Amino acid sequence: MKHCFLSLILSILISLFANAQPYDLVIKNGRVVDGTGNPWIHADVAVQNGRIVRIGTIPSTDANRTIDASGLIVAPGFIDVHTHVEGSLEAQPGAPNFVYDGVTTMITGNCGGSSTNLRTYFDTLRMQGISVNVGSLIGHNTVRMKVMKMAFREPTAREQADMEVLVEQAMKDGAVGLSTGLIYTPGTYARTPEVVNLAKMASRYGGVYASHIRNEGQNVKQAVEEAIQISREAHIPVEISHFKVASKPLWGNSTETVAMVEAARREGLDVTVDQYPYTASSTSLESIIPSWALADGDSAVLARFRDSASRTKIRNEMLESLKKNLRKNYEYAVVANYKPDTTFNGLSINQINQKLGRKNSAETEADLVMDLMEKANLKRIQMVYHTMSETDVETILRYPNTMIASDAGVAKLGSGMPHPRAYGTNARVLGRYVRERHIIPLEEAIRRMTSLPAQRFRLTDRGLIRPGYAADIVLFDEKTVSDRATYDQPHAYTTGISWVLVNGTPVIENNKQTNQRPGQLLMGPGYVK
Repeated sequence: MKHCFLSLILSILISLFANAQPYDLVIKNGRVVDGTGNPWIHADVAVQNGRIVRIGTIPSTDANRTIDASGLIVAPGFIDVHTHVEGSLEAQPGAPNFVYDGVTTMITGNCGGSSTNLRTYFDTLRMQGISVNVGSLIGHNTVRMKVMKMAFREPTAREQADMEVLVEQAMKDGAVGLSTGLIYTPGTYARTPEVVNLAKMASRYGGVYASHIRNEGQNVKQAVEEAIQISREAHIPVEISHFKVASKPLWGNSTETVAMVEAARREGLDVTVDQYPYTASSTSLESIIPSWALADGDSAVLARFRDSASRTKIRNEMLESLKKNLRKNYEYAVVANYKPDTTFNGLSINQINQKLGRKNSAETEADLVMDLMEKANLKRIQMVYHTMSETDVETILRYPNTMIASDAGVAKLGSGMPHPRAYGTNARVLGRYVRERHIIPLEEAIRRMTSLPAQRFRLTDRGLIRPGYAADIVLFDEKTVSDRATYDQPHAYTTGISWVLVNGTPVIENNKQTNQRPGQLLMGPGYVK
């Protein structure tokens, strides 16, 4: 109640101040979809000092600048709750693949991986300037690596305490919560109580728990239940990342995993999910290697690859996983970026195996995976995995508590063969699933991209077209907005999004990037200056 009263007072004060001088900008003649899920309305939107100050009928003479939005949708800027922009945003602070797709705010530090020192990270972004707003989680894998390196065991009491101190400091430095990547090393080595105790620390500072759950294939239901258990025991809101069913024998089971989330909500647990609207995932090549084989550092991993008995054990477990997932080989696994030999980019492991003239068998392909990793000195090899069904994608998209997220970094135009989600996630929802397939209505899709993620990550002044809110605004043509990026031709910007404003400043203007850097750093509720 207090927050609502203060927001009302702020809105009145802003309106009174704004009426005393011309608005910086007025968006006229558009159809406003405000982010709540309510139907669109015809209205003008006035912006002053980076804030929305008025919605209604506003004369052009009251503004220093006017944007004619005739025929366009005016919506809150899209909030991408699952990104990986550490490093890539510093290299490309304009984040073109995101802003062309309507993104004005992103949450990074997902899947257990974040910057180690968030205060330093934020300072770096602040000094160079960025085109989008950024918040970050603190990554469990990052914290565990700092304290335990790649140890395959439970933490000692001292190590657990040290990890909790690091999470606490990150929350004070501005983290919006804790993330895990329990499908990746060293997260795979952590048991649930370890994560619960770290999540309790994040909860103490008002944070969220975002999890790439422990398994998205054969044991996906157990993994979803673990995330729910962590919510229950740590008393923390939970965001299950890139919700999916990535096992062919279980295709169709999304109805059950969605039901599990809904049952948790009926219990009173604040559990939500996010999703990218594609049937392929993207992660590293090492994800198909048994996690035990990746323990204890690079020298230990290479020793296992070169030892006959260990290599045989690794190969056999890889083949058993193929069998469980009803796959004969690795044709579903496509290389996105292999630096030692870029001619492999865009080819599946099966195709590379044939290109090299090796025996055409799953056993040889499993060996090839290890060989590729060794030749790359165990550096990350980005892959695209075709493992999901369209039916499950649509089932999850229909669930009202599903947000839209790219799971991408800032893409370098023309480099490698990245997943097309890096360029077209939001446009794909608006074009394919709203306009063409009618899976969800336009207003509902926009709610999933705006107010729902703002609510989830406690961004109290974003995600809505409303007086007093930050002027993060996107203008697009609902009849033409389209993703152009494909698996074969992934480097293609979204079309149909003509204007993107971040804190009242255009970063996309008449379909062109402006290279302005008005982005802000969004600190979590535990932030201490």
